[in-house]
Amino acid sequence: MNGDVQPRSRRRILVIANETVEGKVLREAIGFRARNDAEVLVIAPALNSRLRYWCSDEDKAREAAEARLANCLDRLDEAGIHAAGRIGDANPLQAIADNLRMFSADELIIATHPEARSHWLARNLVDKARRRFALPVLHVVVDTERQREYIAGYGAALEWSASAA
Repeated sequence: MNGDVQPRSRRRILVIANETVEGKVLREAIGFRARNDAEVLVIAPALNSRLRYWCSDEDKAREAAEARLANCLDRLDEAGIHAAGRIGDANPLQAIADNLRMFSADELIIATHPEARSHWLARNLVDKARRRFALPVLHVVVDTERQREYIAGYGAALEWSASAA
């Protein structure tokens, strides 16, 4: 053996999503990007209130993240997409970094709420992830209140409405 690194034959996609993890457009985007030949890892951050965080009370946050993640993985499986999942750090940028150490992704998919109610977008998560990780990033927006989902940056052309389904 000459020590050369052998190329991977399958794409690796890292997905990070909070309550948006159950969005239909997110599942469709994962399926499209995976093209039936990718390893997919879904990260559900254990979101917590500031008080619970400072008190080191993570149990309920982890339980909620585990439930969201299990539901997402079930739905992906029903759509023919095999994926693994992990609970991540409450800070989504840290959760991405932590998991990239163990899962060398070719691409990152970030699912958020719309700008008006997204803490992640208020902290510029998508832009920070693009700069920090030098990976292609697909941003999926899931608006559960208005039942609208879309790929950010592509406008109405890729919008999906639950009322149209």
